[in-house]
Amino acid sequence: MNAIEPTRIVADLLAHYDRHRRAMPWRALPGETPDPYRVWLSEIMLQQTTVATVGPYFRSFVDRWPTVADLAAAAQDEVMHAWQGLGYYSRARNLLKCAKAVVADHGGQFPDTEADLLALPGIGPYTAAAIAAIAFDRPAMPVDGNIERVTARLFAVTGEMPGSKPELKRLASTLTPQDRPGDFAQALMDLGATICTPKSPACSRCPLRQHCNAAEQGIAAQLPRRAPKKAKPTRHAIFFWLVREDGAVLFQRRPDEGLLGGMVMPPSTPWRDAKVWRDGEALSHVPLHTEWRALNGVVRHTFTHFHFDMTVWVGQVTGDEPAGIWTHPEDFGTLALPTVAKKVCKHALDGGTLL
Repeated sequence: MNAIEPTRIVADLLAHYDRHRRAMPWRALPGETPDPYRVWLSEIMLQQTTVATVGPYFRSFVDRWPTVADLAAAAQDEVMHAWQGLGYYSRARNLLKCAKAVVADHGGQFPDTEADLLALPGIGPYTAAAIAAIAFDRPAMPVDGNIERVTARLFAVTGEMPGSKPELKRLASTLTPQDRPGDFAQALMDLGATICTPKSPACSRCPLRQHCNAAEQGIAAQLPRRAPKKAKPTRHAIFFWLVREDGAVLFQRRPDEGLLGGMVMPPSTPWRDAKVWRDGEALSHVPLHTEWRALNGVVRHTFTHFHFDMTVWVGQVTGDEPAGIWTHPEDFGTLALPTVAKKVCKHALDGGTLL
């Protein structure tokens, strides 16, 4: 068993990072002072999302809202529309709340301690540590999936995830240096993303190979161990595609709280586990009592924790139209539609082609 020597690990990894650091639009260049706004924005975007996906969104946001004050002045619909496609839409709502809080309570300057950052909307322990370390060089350790994996292998932690998370966080914190903690955190992230990868880690190229207990034991690729995945359940709903005489379609905004909060979608039944609707049961949720026709096929979308199967009913407005957001198909791009709603729209516009 290798004795873990934090000072040597820090020195070896920072030397590697100085030669091989990844260039990212939100990452300060060597010698530059990091911009806390860009660090915060990138960390929120990167939650549950890949670096490759985030890049174009990040550039678009900072072009449109160059400072936290600019973002704080934006309308929620603008932010939600700019966010569509990134998923996990509560992040976008909290992004705006946080920007407003930074401007109103901190004079437009992000606080520089984990405790004060944690008090802001949408900032949890990981994000607070990341901003404190990367933006302000505070000795903090933001433990993301990459850092968990590197830590599990360095220390040969064989317990199953997610139960071993607290131990991995504790062990990672023992490596935190007083000097260049932000660079060290990013170096660990880069190592996990490029060398100490989930499958087939490139141990022969790793700057920490001589320190790694999992590599010494030949079990690096097996760590961190994970409990068997549970099968995802399937939920069901009927979406109502109500068309006005001029071709406009009815959309409604979902409540701010909950899944896809604040997003725009066609009206639907509740989302539920039961697949079969009793006679007349679905009709109690229609936006208008008219003649409804079910389209052939089922639209499937997969969220993190469940599959979602949707059928679509089509109807025409007769009499008074219900309140909502009436939009013509050529203007759907102006709406903050989540991916699941775009699938429903395509299914309806295609006339029921199975997706």
